[in-house]
Amino acid sequence: MDVDTPCGNDTSLPMCSEESSGPLAVIIIPSLLALSTVLVVILIFCSLHKNKQRGQSPSNGRHSVTLSAATVYAPRVRQGLCPWEIPEECVLEGLEFWQTGRYGPICKAQLKRRDGPSSAVVVKSLRDGPNNPEAKEFVKWLLFHATVCKHDNVVRMLFCQTRRLPMYLLLDACSPGNLLLFLWTLRNKNSEMADPLQNFSERSVILVAKQVAAGLDYLMSEHRLVHGDVAARNILIGPGLSARVSGLGVAFEGRKMDSAFRPRAAEVPLKWQAPERITTQLSIDRSDVWSFGILLYELVTLGSPPYPELETQSVLPKLQASYRMKRPGNCGGPLYDLMKYCWMWSFKDRPAFSAIIKLLESSLLFADVEPLHVPEVIDVFDYNRKAGLST
Repeated sequence: MDVDTPCGNDTSLPMCSEESSGPLAVIIIPSLLALSTVLVVILIFCSLHKNKQRGQSPSNGRHSVTLSAATVYAPRVRQGLCPWEIPEECVLEGLEFWQTGRYGPICKAQLKRRDGPSSAVVVKSLRDGPNNPEAKEFVKWLLFHATVCKHDNVVRMLFCQTRRLPMYLLLDACSPGNLLLFLWTLRNKNSEMADPLQNFSERSVILVAKQVAAGLDYLMSEHRLVHGDVAARNILIGPGLSARVSGLGVAFEGRKMDSAFRPRAAEVPLKWQAPERITTQLSIDRSDVWSFGILLYELVTLGSPPYPELETQSVLPKLQASYRMKRPGNCGGPLYDLMKYCWMWSFKDRPAFSAIIKLLESSLLFADVEPLHVPEVIDVFDYNRKAGLST
């Protein structure tokens, strides 16, 4: 038994090692420390070099942000968004605030290309700030548009910016633009006006509706997406009565949830919602069909609110009692029959959008070509009240 211990009361581990390992410890341990320090320095320099190559240096006094910092899906983001990054030769001019969106300000602007014409665009931007918690969500929103907006009858994504702040999404701005506002401008117009956009007839209604149905059919058949907020306010009208489905916020939220039950159903005005959505928040493609029938009513009445004679809270009880809106004065029989077909109580009895497109095509032969006429001027406050919209 050893009673003479070289360590004594000293608790330092090197002095307590075996006598034969002392010289090796003196040489090896400092060498390892020095090597690890060199490796750390090399890694730091490599990281800084890569950051510089990725263009992460501040620009015009603004904070920089990388895709990997914005979302956990960095490889997919780079692959999905890099082709959409705005080219250096493109410049935004005449930026004008329009309204506040979910992620930040929405502006109108002109996109100027080098040695090319300017075009009107809508700029949806993220609230500035290098540590904005919504940055990851906004990048997913951009990816959603890059994936979905590939149809002539869906809002068109032009470019995005994610390499520096503020991040934004550029959308093509149709003219005249918002369908509901366009319908309101048609009221009290001279029926003899030469502009074909102003010469809006039942046939025009069917042409616009057919394009909307094609856009909605694409969203469902190609992406399994329920729009969730089909209404004239979410349709864009362009030259030659071209129509594009817009307002994809509810569809984006539904895709994230990966469920037919949408928590944002409460954000959609009740008078546009199908009965199953009001009662259980169930949102399926045939729920969009019901809302499409309301859109047909909006089109043929030049933007009248649905169920104008009913208070919002009384709509569901009336629908349960088989109440449906009456045939508008400007509406032909086949078009009204399609509305009622869309408003079947059981969603299983409603047509798919592919069938709606065929029905609209067959209705074109019998559609009236006389311009629609609605004498009443829209009062926005009164419209919001009758439509059940927040003022």
